Amino acid sequence: MSGAGPTGSRDDVRAQAGGADPLAGTSPAAAQERANRPAEAPRRPNVAVRIWRAAAVPVLSIVFALLVGALLMLLSPLVTGKGFIPTLPLTAYGALWEGSIGHPGTWFGETGNFNALSNTLVQAAPLILGGLAVGLALKGGLLNIGVAGQFLMGAFFAAVVGSSMAQVATNFAVPAALAAGALAGAAYGFIPGFLKGRTGAHEVVTTIMLNSIAGLVLAWALSDLVAASGFTFPRTGDIGNARLPVLFGRNVHAGVLIAFIAVFVIRFLLDRTTLGFEIRTVGANPNAARYAGIRPVVIVALTMSISGLLGGLAGAVQILGVQGFYAVGISANVGFDAITVALIGRSSPLGIMAAGLLFGAFRAGQALMQIKTNLLVPVEVIDVIQALIILCLAADVIIRRVFRLRAAKGALEGEVRTVSQTWGEQAAR
Repeated sequence: MSGAGPTGSRDDVRAQAGGADPLAGTSPAAAQERANRPAEAPRRPNVAVRIWRAAAVPVLSIVFALLVGALLMLLSPLVTGKGFIPTLPLTAYGALWEGSIGHPGTWFGETGNFNALSNTLVQAAPLILGGLAVGLALKGGLLNIGVAGQFLMGAFFAAVVGSSMAQVATNFAVPAALAAGALAGAAYGFIPGFLKGRTGAHEVVTTIMLNSIAGLVLAWALSDLVAASGFTFPRTGDIGNARLPVLFGRNVHAGVLIAFIAVFVIRFLLDRTTLGFEIRTVGANPNAARYAGIRPVVIVALTMSISGLLGGLAGAVQILGVQGFYAVGISANVGFDAITVALIGRSSPLGIMAAGLLFGAFRAGQALMQIKTNLLVPVEVIDVIQALIILCLAADVIIRRVFRLRAAKGALEGEVRTVSQTWGEQAAR
């Protein structure tokens, strides 16, 4: 009986191994059978799982930022001696929702009030275009911090051309002003792209400097060259017939449609064209791209030019659709918010569109949020929420470890690497 135990145990192990003795090795027949067995294709997660893996970190980042914002709202009255107001976050976020979306009941009433939703779309249009500018550059391994400068260039030249064609027919004035703004942004984006491709100058450094140069040079040009008479401060003349036509509601102008069209154009460019493949290849590995016959110098300059074109178009849309003129001190925050929009959207055109709508809703509803909370919640809370979203996106690995999330294949790694590391040693020469 003492020998039966080990023998029986060995037989059990052999049976579990498919008839092969793990101590003696696999039998030739079993090995041949396994060799002839067709390999099973790896199971691909369903669509819902893939979407969640790709969107989990941005969604959790937004939720976390909103929760921290609510905590700040609760602490603020205590610090200022106004007592504890437990319902303040609900009031603030309710007003934010009302100011950005409105009440669905008013949409289908007799008046059909879509003002809040219209404001969100108008605010989102330049953010989507700016986000596409940053996202396209990230696909090419470039961090375009200069969207703010390209935005100003596009706004300035669109305003100048628009005011000079104020009496021309709209069908000619609008395309001319839009083209002027887009080309000005493209030319300004070409500068850091060319320097990057030819000399290896890091685009972050050059674009930051170009942002300051744009603001100062345009302030001088406005004051001394193109300032319109009859105003108490330097500004361009009225754009007249160059104003973008309103397509829907009170203020949804044609620039909103241009922004949504640009989303699908950039998506087609990246996914369906040779140029898009070359941009992504150079972004992944410029040395391998050069070995494959791609000229990184040309692609880097072209990528930054297209990125600048989108940034300039964002400025043109803002001037021709909302502002109506260019003045010293015009805000270029769109250029910096566009970085957050691109990161939340994971540099995907469709993701950027969704992120741009979210940030457009923040901008459209922040004023009503401050009013309905009796100034207890200032509009700067939205800036804090946006900063927290960036922080969570930058801590992508930590967020995944804390919430035990699996990363989607190729999700955000390239973008985070582009943002957090320098590419000087891989400069395209």
